[in-house]
Amino acid sequence: MEIPWKEEKQQQKGCCESKGETFTYIYTQTYIYIYTQYLNFFTESYPIYSRMFQTFKEWFWLERFWLPPTIKWSDLEDHDGLVFVKPSHLYMTIPYAFGLLIIRHFFEKFIATPLAKSFGIKEEVRKKIIPNTVLENFFKHSTRQPSQTDIYGLAKKCNLTERQVERWFRSRRNQERPCRMKKFQEACWRFAFYLMITAAGIVFLYDKPWVYDLWEVWNGYPRQPLLPSQYWYYILEMSFYWSLIFSLGSDVKRKDFLAHVIHHLAAISLMSFSWCANYIRSGTLVMIVHDVADIWLESAKMFSYAGWKQTCNTLFLIFSTIFFISRLIIFPFWILYCTLILPLHYLEPFFSYIFLNLQLMVLQVLHLYWCYFILKMLRRCLFMKNIQDVRSEDEVEDEEEEEEEENEEITKGKERDCLKNGLGANRDLIPNGQHGH
Repeated sequence: MEIPWKEEKQQQKGCCESKGETFTYIYTQTYIYIYTQYLNFFTESYPIYSRMFQTFKEWFWLERFWLPPTIKWSDLEDHDGLVFVKPSHLYMTIPYAFGLLIIRHFFEKFIATPLAKSFGIKEEVRKKIIPNTVLENFFKHSTRQPSQTDIYGLAKKCNLTERQVERWFRSRRNQERPCRMKKFQEACWRFAFYLMITAAGIVFLYDKPWVYDLWEVWNGYPRQPLLPSQYWYYILEMSFYWSLIFSLGSDVKRKDFLAHVIHHLAAISLMSFSWCANYIRSGTLVMIVHDVADIWLESAKMFSYAGWKQTCNTLFLIFSTIFFISRLIIFPFWILYCTLILPLHYLEPFFSYIFLNLQLMVLQVLHLYWCYFILKMLRRCLFMKNIQDVRSEDEVEDEEEEEEEENEEITKGKERDCLKNGLGANRDLIPNGQHGH
């Protein structure tokens, strides 16, 4: 596998010249060697599976699926110092994804956590609940939100009051609710990555002609050489989305969890497909349009978790504006126009052209879906002067109710202490003989 290391006008000149390039080259070749040896062992041990795999591979990479008519894979082989995309390049996204997870761990520990503490966010200590086998089984196997009828039945079965059962379920839900520190850490990591990748995307694309003239996206397609900046932009972005997939099980759960899974898989599928079919130029435009708005969303979340409501509202309004412009105007009327209409002036419709645009339309449907949530939060911002993530309303309500109950219990405890010491609830002395009034 060959990877373009050099400057964009000198794309491959032999051996690596810096220590960083040497390390990356060795790392890449080691990974490919291990993968190849494992594949060879599998195919030699199970010849029938080897033939099936080979048949599937030949069918999957049929040129009519990926390339325009009359274009062959041999037309995209490296020549005269020019490097072209190869599917084998994508192997590196998996190890890089695990590398990003390691970087994320240290980032959250040494950067996000101190930053959160400087904003006044503290590690929350969960209120312990009284163990109850009946309620625990109902919570795990039936529902986390029991109806009033369920509460009545459970109260009778456990010899508790309905209020005690409600309080137990609320406390139990809050046991699994992620604390603000964890939410801040996740938002801070995503903010840092989106900021970095957006800045890199701007640097990579600002001097490219297809950014200013969409016709250039298809000029010479598919015989368009791969630039090192395009390689790293794609590989890092795909690795990031793989890392988000791998961390879904431990990240904060939201109501739009399924939408996030679909979005991440669609993004990886779209980038992988566009890479293999050499839709690199249009792909970089799609990526920069998506990343530019996410910076403001993650920064708004960070300030929301820190309790800086006014700053959060301002950042969210900026995010909403950029989101509507980039994903509801630029994406459908420029990017989709570029991928759906302009190619027909150069080429006849073919399979990868249709599949590419279907995936972009799936993304546009997700944009409309998230637009619904954004409009709901904007309404709260404009009319209630407060933004709350509508995807986690139940968690916030549970937290607020639990805090109210704790405050109520503290107040009652103080009143009891005052009565024991001969004081009234307002800490005034109680005349003798009037304790019962």
